[in-house]
Amino acid sequence: TVTVQDITAPVITCPADVVVNCEDPSAPAATGTATATDNCDAAPVITFADVTTPGSCSGNYVITRTWTATDNCGNASSCVQTVTVQDITAPVITCPADVVMNCEDPSAPAATGTATATDNCDAAPVITFADVTTPGSCAGNYVITRTWTATDNCGNAST
Repeated sequence: TVTVQDITAPVITCPADVVVNCEDPSAPAATGTATATDNCDAAPVITFADVTTPGSCSGNYVITRTWTATDNCGNASSCVQTVTVQDITAPVITCPADVVMNCEDPSAPAATGTATATDNCDAAPVITFADVTTPGSCAGNYVITRTWTATDNCGNAST
């Protein structure tokens, strides 16, 4: 009696570890897929399972992607790909237009306009401002330089 058995697991090769920006896709189609060969099965089945580990903010996290190749006799082998997702892009800020006003008019942002911001990963970046007042030729003349800053939840900022 000659018994032939497939007892050898496929040889699997993982795609390289990658770093992607938080707005970029992290699916295998974008980050790479594993390949496998087997001594008896011409087309071993390749699957993956993800485990996500949060980072320091919602735009930063790590996906540990475990790839598994299984041949038609149930032999399997695995490898791990790490997909590091990072928010490295500052918000885009738009400042209100410069204004000229009379000395008795209010100079608060509610009266002069406020900045707006958008971000690739944070739907609501925080907008703050700081004023520097430069005196003019008399007490009623002065310039307020208002610096607006938009900061996303990962600490990226633009002014």
